[in-house]
Amino acid sequence: MSEKALYRNDLFRHLDGIAVAPVAFALKEKGVLDHILKKKEHQLKEIVRLFDCNEGYLNVGLRMLASQGWLEYKIDENENTITIAKNKRSEIALNLVQRYEDVVGFMKTSEEFHPRHFESEQFSLLNRVFNKYKNGDYEARSKDPLEHEIESQISKHIEGVLVGPITVFLGMDGMFHKYFMEASFSADEFHEDPVNFSKILDFFCYLGWFSKKNEHYRFTDKGLFFARRSSAYGVTVSYIPTFRRVDELMFGNALIFKSSIPTAHEIHVDREMNVWGSGGAHSAYFKKIDEIIISLFNKPIEEQPKGILDMGCGNGAFLIHLFEVIERRTIRGAILDEYPLFLVGVDYNRAALKVTRGNLVKADIWAKVIWGDIGNPHQLEQDIQNSYDINLCDLLNVRTFLDHNRPWESPKNVDLNAVSFSTGAFASRGIRLANREVEQNLKEHFENWKPYIHKFGLMLIELHT
Repeated sequence: MSEKALYRNDLFRHLDGIAVAPVAFALKEKGVLDHILKKKEHQLKEIVRLFDCNEGYLNVGLRMLASQGWLEYKIDENENTITIAKNKRSEIALNLVQRYEDVVGFMKTSEEFHPRHFESEQFSLLNRVFNKYKNGDYEARSKDPLEHEIESQISKHIEGVLVGPITVFLGMDGMFHKYFMEASFSADEFHEDPVNFSKILDFFCYLGWFSKKNEHYRFTDKGLFFARRSSAYGVTVSYIPTFRRVDELMFGNALIFKSSIPTAHEIHVDREMNVWGSGGAHSAYFKKIDEIIISLFNKPIEEQPKGILDMGCGNGAFLIHLFEVIERRTIRGAILDEYPLFLVGVDYNRAALKVTRGNLVKADIWAKVIWGDIGNPHQLEQDIQNSYDINLCDLLNVRTFLDHNRPWESPKNVDLNAVSFSTGAFASRGIRLANREVEQNLKEHFENWKPYIHKFGLMLIELHT
C-alpha cells in the first residue's frame, strides 16, 4: 500500500472512531455488549425489551458496530426483525471497548473546548490522554494476528477522537494557511498560551505530522497530507454534540434534540462547522458535474434554464462553482449581460444562509438567498413565484448530499410484498424505520419534486454507505 493510501486509511479510521467510540462505550456501560456475548445471536426486540432502549437508535448503534466487522447484522423484511449475531471478531472487539473510556470522557466534557481558547481543566484532561497515548496505553500489543488487527483498529479510532476536533478547529482558524504550511513557526505565533499549545503540537509531532527543532515546528509530508484534508473531518466532528449524548438517545429521551420551532437554533450539530467541512470536502465532487453544466448552458438560449436553484446551499460553494463554470466556459457566460442567471441559494438552516450570503458577496455574485425545506417543494415554488415572479421549473434544480437528510414522513403507500435489499439502519425520533418504508418514502419524496423538475431534470450528488 502506498504512503498516501496508508494516510487515507488512517483518515477514514479516524472518522470511524469519532462516531464508534461514544456509541460502543455507551453500549458497554449499559451492559448491552456483555449481554450480546452471552449467546450466538439475539433478536433486536429482545435487547430493546431487556434494556429499555429506543429501538431505532439502538438499531443504528448496533449496525455501526457491524460496519466495523464486530457483529453480524441480519434483516428479515418479511418478519420485520433484526438479528444480531456474534462472529470471530466479536469477543475480542467488544472486550476492548473499555479502551475508549478516556477519549469518550474528554468528548463529553469538552463542549466549550477549542485549541486556541481552552480552559486549563479541559486541557489538563486532554494532556493526560495525550500522555497515555504516547506511553502506549492504547497500543496494539497482542501477538495474535486477529487481536492485533482489532487493537490497531481501536487505537486509530482513539487517535481520531483526539486529532479530529483539533484539526478542524485549527483548519477553521487558519492554522493550515500557506504561511504555516510552508515555513517553520513557533507556538506563540498562533496561540496566547504557547506553553500549553506546544503540548498539542508535540502530540502531533509524536504522530509524525510535525518535526520540531529549537522550539520551532514544521509540517512533515504526512502532516501536510492531513492539513490539506482538514475539512474532511469537518462534517463528522460537527456532530460531536450528538455523540456526546448518544447514551441518552439510545437509552433515554429520544427527542432531546427536537424542537417544535422550525427555525430554532440546532443543538445536535455545529452547523457552521458542518458547512465549512462539507464545502471543503465536497469540492472534489463538483468537477464531476461540470460536463453536464457546460453542455446545458451551451444550448440555444431558449433551451436553457433561466437560472439555478441550489437546495441546501450550505456555504454557497457549489453555487459559486456553478456560476464560475458557466461564466468562463459556456456560451451563456458570454451573454450574461443580456441573459443574466437567476441564482437562488436555499437552506433550512439560518446559519448556513448567513454564510452563503457572505461568500456570494465576497465572490461578487448576485443571488437570492432564502429559507426553504427540501420536503416541501410546493411551498418553495409559491415563495419564489410571490417574491421573484419566476417558476421553480424554469430553474435547474441542484443539490449536494442533502436528500438522505430529508425530514421523515411516513409513506402514503407501502407495498408489504416489496423486498428491500438495503442493509442500512434508519430511525426517526427513536423509532426504527423499516427499510422498505424508507425506500418508498424516497420514491414519494422525488414524486413531490416531479412537477418542478420536468423541464431540466434534477442534478444531485449523494452519499453512499
